[in-house]
Amino acid sequence: MKTLLEMITIEMRGAFAKAGYDEDLAKVTLSNRPDLCEYQCNGAMAGARRYKKAPIMIAQDVAGHLQDSAYFEAVDVVNPGFINLKLSKKSVAAYLNDMSEEEKFGVENEEKPQTIMVDYGGPNVAKPLHVGHLRSAIIGESVKRILRYKGNQVIGDIHLGDWGYQMGLIITELKKRQPQLPYFDESFQGEYPTEAPFTISELEEIYPTASAYAKENEDYREEALHATYLLQSGHRGYRAIWDHIMHVSVTDLKKNYEKLNVEFDLWKGESDAQKYIPDMVQRLKSDGYARYDEGALVVDVQEDSDKKEVPPCMILKSDGAALYDTTDLATLVEREKDYHPHQVIYVVDKRQELHFTQVFRCAKKTGIVSPDTKLKFLGFGTMNGKDGKPFKTREGGVMRLENLIREIDDEMYKKIMDNRTVEAEEAKRTSQIVGLAAIKYGDLSNQASKDYVFDVDRFTSFEGNTGPYILYTIVRIKSILNKYQEAGGSLEDLVVLPAENEYEKSLMLQVLKFNDVFDAVYEEAAPHKLCAYIYELANEFNKFYHETKILSEEDEKKRSGYIALLLLSRRVLETCIDLLGFEAPERM
Repeated sequence: MKTLLEMITIEMRGAFAKAGYDEDLAKVTLSNRPDLCEYQCNGAMAGARRYKKAPIMIAQDVAGHLQDSAYFEAVDVVNPGFINLKLSKKSVAAYLNDMSEEEKFGVENEEKPQTIMVDYGGPNVAKPLHVGHLRSAIIGESVKRILRYKGNQVIGDIHLGDWGYQMGLIITELKKRQPQLPYFDESFQGEYPTEAPFTISELEEIYPTASAYAKENEDYREEALHATYLLQSGHRGYRAIWDHIMHVSVTDLKKNYEKLNVEFDLWKGESDAQKYIPDMVQRLKSDGYARYDEGALVVDVQEDSDKKEVPPCMILKSDGAALYDTTDLATLVEREKDYHPHQVIYVVDKRQELHFTQVFRCAKKTGIVSPDTKLKFLGFGTMNGKDGKPFKTREGGVMRLENLIREIDDEMYKKIMDNRTVEAEEAKRTSQIVGLAAIKYGDLSNQASKDYVFDVDRFTSFEGNTGPYILYTIVRIKSILNKYQEAGGSLEDLVVLPAENEYEKSLMLQVLKFNDVFDAVYEEAAPHKLCAYIYELANEFNKFYHETKILSEEDEKKRSGYIALLLLSRRVLETCIDLLGFEAPERM
């Protein structure tokens, strides 16, 4: 189904052609002066030099061929040559009725759906999730859902940090505390215990203790590095400890990501890529891509067009150890082998851009990925406190993610209870739903690449550009629809009627923009544009609500037309918040 903008552009192209001008001048856009018109075409200005004719004359010629169009109720020409367009109420209503009949409001699947991998999450195991993991999870989840909405096969991968130095630190500290465990007995031949020798709380204490101690004690650090080497070399006891760490950590991670309504299709990590490293390194050397530089193995990725130096991609350090470059390249080897993706999107901190530039160039240059595979870096900015610095606890430490969620939920619970519209138990469940919307919308309403201030007071407000405001609007629509049904009305076979007033038409025009907005959101992987759209949609609905007697309208046909518009508005809003990764409660 074509968007309405596409349909009126086709109409405009026909008018330009009939008037004797090139159709490529007939670009229609949303009006930047909505007080004057709804859409506009500025093609007459572009055609003035080409046809050596005043733009006002070209505009008048074109407008003459639009007077009988069913799409417009007014076509005005304004100096120096703008064509201002107002849609007819009938055409708007007809388009909305067509939208309501379509499963996805007319959004069409890709003609050739792609396999797309979204790499987001990236936490290190054995550590609690903190606020630094929030943006990757929230943005990545929304991008995944947006890509899927167009019919693509989208695979979300958490890409765990599960194979590095931190594992050696944990093993070393555990050995120091419990040397009697069978994992450290080189002569032990039996089955290792099935239950881990630590809880998640103990594990999360072990790592920072070991890390701090290693910085002060070189012998301890060397022991931890050796433990890391033995683990990666297949030491039986250390691999058993690693299995315990993974099980305990992943169980806890899943619980925390579930609270964020974030799901991964793959729970792979750096360890999964290790088996691909030896063959990859050998091929890079034998094919002449890699060279030694002061003992390190590197691949040059500098390009002639670079204005700044791009350092070589380091494959192995001088001691033969692998790095992030190595594991990221090996992960691409694995992904090519197992999934053959058309595109891989990395949702990571924008400060890692140079790293991914090196990895992407190396992967392309060496044939690790095919020439047609698109590698995309979607870098995000920092989540800051009101002081403009990275978000911290009141004590100045990094806040655990579960504590942030609890703080937001508690704030929402207080506000919901202040309204006294629901019982305490329902208020608790509702506060979790609304709290998640506050967090996610607060993040996603900002352009991903920009830093933003995480303001708890503002994000939890029921007024302004916030998640709770969006949900409150949806709940208000639900309440009206429920009352309509309770009074004997049916939500089946409803028809949107031509608008009766400016508020109704404004709401209609905002609803029908969904397809055009979604196209831009999809092409740019830009959830913030979807947030901007639903904020405007919520505003238009609330204006309509305050200016229109909906349920008390005596004319049943007119009342059912209002209900049809509300039903479609609710569906669009609920679809959008699902794409953003949250949902609406029944009551607030």
